[in-house]
Amino acid sequence: MTEEAAPLAPQRFGTRVRSIHGDHFDDPWDWLRDRNDPQVVAHIQAENRWADKVCEPTRELADTLVSEFDSFTAPVVYSAPQRIGDWWYFQRQFHEDSYAKHYRVSALHYTETPVLADVETLEGEQLLLDENLCAQGEEFFKVGELVPTADGRLIAWSRDTEGDERWTWIIQDTSSGDIVDQVVSNAGYGFAWAADSQSFIYTRVDDAWRQFQLWHHRVGMDTDGDSLLLEEPDEAFDLWFSASNDPWHVVVHSTSTTSGGAWLWDPYAPSASPLPLVAKRDDVQINVEPAGDHLLVIHTALSREGSLACIPLPSKGSADSIIDPDRWVTLYTAHDGERLTDIEAYRDFFTLSYRRDALPQARYYRRTRPLEIADGKPVPASDCSDLWALGQELNKEGTIRSLYPLSSGRFEDCLVRVGYQSVLTSPTVEELDLQNGKTRILKVTEVPNWDPSDFTEERVWVCARDGHTQIPVTLVHRCDAQPDGTHAGWIHGYGSYEISFDPEFDILRLPALKRGVVHAIAHIRGGGEMGRAWYEDGKKLVKTHTFTDFLDVANYLVDSRWVHPDRLIAEGRSAGGLLMGAVTNAQPDRFAAIIAGVPFVDALTTILDPSLPLTVGEWEEWGNPIEDAEVYALMRSYTPYENVHQGVRYPAIMATTSINDTRVFYVEPHKWVQRLRQATAQVPDQPPIVIRTEMVAGHAGASGRKGRWNARAQEFAFVLHQVGITK
Repeated sequence: MTEEAAPLAPQRFGTRVRSIHGDHFDDPWDWLRDRNDPQVVAHIQAENRWADKVCEPTRELADTLVSEFDSFTAPVVYSAPQRIGDWWYFQRQFHEDSYAKHYRVSALHYTETPVLADVETLEGEQLLLDENLCAQGEEFFKVGELVPTADGRLIAWSRDTEGDERWTWIIQDTSSGDIVDQVVSNAGYGFAWAADSQSFIYTRVDDAWRQFQLWHHRVGMDTDGDSLLLEEPDEAFDLWFSASNDPWHVVVHSTSTTSGGAWLWDPYAPSASPLPLVAKRDDVQINVEPAGDHLLVIHTALSREGSLACIPLPSKGSADSIIDPDRWVTLYTAHDGERLTDIEAYRDFFTLSYRRDALPQARYYRRTRPLEIADGKPVPASDCSDLWALGQELNKEGTIRSLYPLSSGRFEDCLVRVGYQSVLTSPTVEELDLQNGKTRILKVTEVPNWDPSDFTEERVWVCARDGHTQIPVTLVHRCDAQPDGTHAGWIHGYGSYEISFDPEFDILRLPALKRGVVHAIAHIRGGGEMGRAWYEDGKKLVKTHTFTDFLDVANYLVDSRWVHPDRLIAEGRSAGGLLMGAVTNAQPDRFAAIIAGVPFVDALTTILDPSLPLTVGEWEEWGNPIEDAEVYALMRSYTPYENVHQGVRYPAIMATTSINDTRVFYVEPHKWVQRLRQATAQVPDQPPIVIRTEMVAGHAGASGRKGRWNARAQEFAFVLHQVGITK
C-alpha cells in the first residue's frame, strides 16, 4: 500500500480538554495517545509509508551515506581494557557486526594494560559475551552494563529488548557460559556486587518510571525473597548509584535537579539498610565518592558552581550517622568560570572533573599519607585537612577537546586514565603512570579514509541579543572554505537540564563535512557548558533564553557569511526537539530544514499531568504550571504544538520517534506534525513535513550499528536534499 497524500488524522475534540488559569484548550489530536487503538496504529503506519514515499528521491543519497559511514569504520573498534581482580576486561566490535563482543584476559599474562591495537588476539583471551548472538531474533536489543565479580567467577549484564529502558539482569558463569540467574527484570539503572560475589543491589522503578527503591538480590533465588533496603517517597527525587573503585563502600544518592541526599551501602553487609550519610538540604546538590578511609564530596552549599570537600566516614547507627556539614574540610571551591562536576577516587590519588571555557577538563590530586588497613578494612581517617595535595592539570591546552577521566578498574592503581575527543579528533585514551611519570596511549580510534587536517575547528563567541551575554559556538569547516555566503550549514543545539553538548567525534558527521557543510554546535543557555549559572539562566521563567540564543547563533552563521541564508539545517533531540519547534515557530524563514529527534514538542500537556513518567521531577526544570499562573502563561507561549502559525511557510521537517519511548511519548511529535500539516495546507510551495516512527525502540532510536546508520542516513539525506546536496 502506498500513500497518495500526507496522512491527516481526524480531529476529535473533547478527548483532552483543559481549563486552567483562565485559559481553555481543547486538544483535537490527543486521541493519538492510545497506542492500543487500531486506528492509531494504522495512522502511525501510514505516516511511515508516507515518509518512505516523500524520501524516495533521496534514497540513492541515503544509500551512499550508509556506504560512507561504513568506509569510515575501522575493521575493529575496541575499548581500553579495565583491570578487575585478576582479569583485564575489554570489548571489540568487528566491522561486519552490529553489536560488540566482550572478552577478558588473565593479568598473569599482562602485568600492565594491554594495548589492543598492538596484536590481533591477546594470549589466552576468553570470549564472555557476543551481543550479536544474543540479539538474534530481537527487533530491538541493547546491553546496558556488564559487571564482573571481583573473583571473576560471574558476570552480570543488563538487557533491554523493547527500548523502554527497563532492564533485565542476566547473571552468567564465566567458566561454563551458563546463565545462572535472570529473574530481576523491569529494573532501573545501577548495579553493584556484594563482597561475597553472590548477591547484588539494583533499583526498581515506579509507574512513572522513577527509580524509587533499592533492592538486594541473592543469585539463584526468586525475586520474592529480595530485600527492600531503601525507598525514596518524594516524587521529585530519583535514587541512583554505581559501583565504586573503593571496594568497601558504595554511595547511594537521591537527587532532584536542585538538591540531594546520600546513604552508604556496605558490600560486606549487603542485606543491611544503607547508613544515612548526607541529609537533603534545599538548593544544595551533592556528589559523594568513597575514598577508602574517608569520603570526598562536591557540593553547592558554598558556591552554586561547586566546592570540593573531604569528610569522615559515618559512625555506625541511624540518625547519628548523618554527617555534619560543619565537619567537612574544604579542599577547593570553583573559581569564576568553573563548575565542579565529578570525582573518581583511588587509593593514592583522585581526579576532579570540572568545566571551564565551555569544555570538560580535569586535574588530579595525590595523597600525602598512606591508607591504613586493619582486618582487611581501611582505618577511618581522623583528620582530612592535609590528606591531599594538588598533582597537575590533565588538559590539552590550546585545543577544543572534550576531556574526561576514565576508570582503570582497580582502587590500588596508580594509573591516571583520561579520554579525549573533539569533532575532528577521534576518541583517544591515555594512561599516566604516577610511579614513573610515563604516559602511554591505550587507544586511538582508527578512522579510515578520513584526514582531519583537511578541516579546522574553532571556538567563536556570539553576542546574544541582550548585548552582553557571549554564547560559545564550536565551528567546524573545510580548511579551504571561506565566509563567502555560499555554504550549506548545520547547527545543533540542546540547552536543558544542565546537560552539556560538548564537541565529540561522530563518523556520521563526516560525509556532510566532506561535502562542504559548515558544522556548528551552539552551546546555549539552559545547558551546562558554562556552569550552573549558565544553566539557571535558561530554565523556568527565563527558558526563552535557550531559544533566543540558538536563533542568535543561527543568524550569526548567516550574517557572518559562513552559511547561505537559504541553506541552513538545524537539528535537536528530545528537549533539543522542543528547541527545534520553538525556533521554527519564532523564525520559520531562518531554516531550510529541521531534524527533530524524539522531540518534546507538547511540553505543556506533559508537565500538566503528574501521572505521566518523569513529570513531577520536571517541575524543577520548567516550573509548575498547575500552581503557578506565570509559569503556565510562559509555557503556553512557547510549547511548540500550541504555537504553530496558521498560513506561514515552515521549513522541511523530519520528525522521528519510537513507540516505546518512555521519556518523550510518541504522541507528542505525531500531534505536532498534524498541526503543522493543517496550518500549512494552503501555503504555496510548502516543503515536506514527515515523521518516522520506530515500532520497537525507545528514546535512543534504532538499536545496533547498522540500524542506527540506516535511520540516520534517511534523516540526513532528507535535509541535505533541501539545501541542494543530492549526491
